[in-house]
Amino acid sequence: MVWIFALENANLSMRIIFTRHGESLANTLHVISNRDLRHPLTETGRAQAAALADKLAGRPIAQVYSSPVLRARETAEIVSARLGSPLEVAEALREYDCGILEGRGDEAAWATHGKYVLDWLAGKNRDQAPEGGETFFEIQQRLAGFVNGLAARHGGGNAEILCVSHGGTTIFGLPGLLPNLSLDLAWEQGLKHMDMVVAEEKSGRLFCRSWGNHIFA
Repeated sequence: MVWIFALENANLSMRIIFTRHGESLANTLHVISNRDLRHPLTETGRAQAAALADKLAGRPIAQVYSSPVLRARETAEIVSARLGSPLEVAEALREYDCGILEGRGDEAAWATHGKYVLDWLAGKNRDQAPEGGETFFEIQQRLAGFVNGLAARHGGGNAEILCVSHGGTTIFGLPGLLPNLSLDLAWEQGLKHMDMVVAEEKSGRLFCRSWGNHIFA
């Protein structure tokens, strides 16, 4: 099952920029921390966020949306303050919940996490997740609802919107929304800290213009 997404506002003329948060303590500790455990940005992560703000300076960023997870919120606060753009926390941009694996960094936990990832990539068991966690289809559903809300709120103009999110949610969520973006390509390209994924409207649909350094024809 794939969530092919059509915008409710066919007159939408906007650009949505998705980015991954800066490096956090959870990354350096190699801990599964998707449910907002207290893992803030590292100094490297704060510098990465500032560098992204400098890169976006001068662009018409009408709104910054952020995942509620601490590392994303801190990233968005730095970018928003430097750009002078309003910031709003959006639950839909959070990293996907890993259930009973949350807070763990042991080999067994990562092996279980990896099994679900590999299954999802192979098109299997996408309605399953670690106990208490979020499935592949649930990730795509919540992101689709959020993006459609952006269309209703910001469509009809030439707004640029920045969404600070996470690697897993972006990689697994966007291929169901952007018809020219495959899950294979998203996984192969990966998403480093502060990489940008740019989606643009065309004929009432959103298409992927770029994923990191990969430019779509």
